[in-house]
Amino acid sequence: MITVPVELGARSYPVMVGPGARNALADVLPEGARRAAVVTQEAVPVVVDPGLPHQRLVIGPDEGAKRLSTVEELCRAFTRFGLTRADVVVAVGGGVVTDAAGLAAAVYHRGVAVVHVATTLLAQVDAAIGGKTGVNLPEGKNLVGAFWQPAAVLCDTETLETLPPEEYRSGCGEMAKYHFLGGEDLGQLALDERVARSVAIKAEVVACDERESGRRAVLNYGHTLAHALETAGGYGLRHGEAVAVGLVFAARLAHRLGRIDEARVHDHLEVVRSYGLPEAVPPQIDPGELVTLMARDKKATRGITFVLDGPRGVEPVPDVARADVEATLKEMF
Repeated sequence: MITVPVELGARSYPVMVGPGARNALADVLPEGARRAAVVTQEAVPVVVDPGLPHQRLVIGPDEGAKRLSTVEELCRAFTRFGLTRADVVVAVGGGVVTDAAGLAAAVYHRGVAVVHVATTLLAQVDAAIGGKTGVNLPEGKNLVGAFWQPAAVLCDTETLETLPPEEYRSGCGEMAKYHFLGGEDLGQLALDERVARSVAIKAEVVACDERESGRRAVLNYGHTLAHALETAGGYGLRHGEAVAVGLVFAARLAHRLGRIDEARVHDHLEVVRSYGLPEAVPPQIDPGELVTLMARDKKATRGITFVLDGPRGVEPVPDVARADVEATLKEMF
């Protein structure tokens, strides 16, 4: 087992990575918890034992479960179960579960402890780490949320063996991002070490900027277009696939702005292709709609904002000209 600490002072917590990590659940629950609400989805083939009285709550399938009505349903179920502020929510599943259950835990009684048992690659390397929770609106992805750090995260790599190939590939899209955030050696590591290395990169960024006031925005590399693609395409692309397209777009936009050279664009293409991920925008999606959606992104406080590679590495770049965005999008079809 590899343990990666997320250093946040009194809110620090461990991320445990390795086969069988889910079996450590009872050991990482907050002291004094008397009951647990275990939130999951029907399709998640993972059973956990928190070692205390618990109730299993099943939310809807797929990305459609990431909505405000799910948070309300969970909070009402917590009430019926008798969950108190001294108890714990256990999220068992992928990013949809950790996002929705995490937000419900953040707002119920103004904050109940949550432990994530991440069962997908995407959740293990990204969604379950760092305390970002959120649900979608029809107008865009993750527009309603809160920062709520978990008490612990368990990344059981045994659960990855049962993932459908498309779900595993989606996780690879998030992992591809870390190649450009200090993880140049990721491709040479075994799976457990690769997950742990991705977690360590994210943990270091979160420790420096917990609430995304500056540096943490780099973790959204590739996500500005990705979130727009998911919304415009009705979530036909999985999140990691959309991130892969977003990484290629970000590289081409950075090249257009003179921030990187053609060789660096090729590096992005090589990483994306090495994971068997898409690199083009689906032809049925309207580029004008994508630009409108990108302008609503949470980072867009000063014009259209992107996280882009450059001479100082990956960083937020505000107020990118719409003409440059539209011209780069044309290269993506």
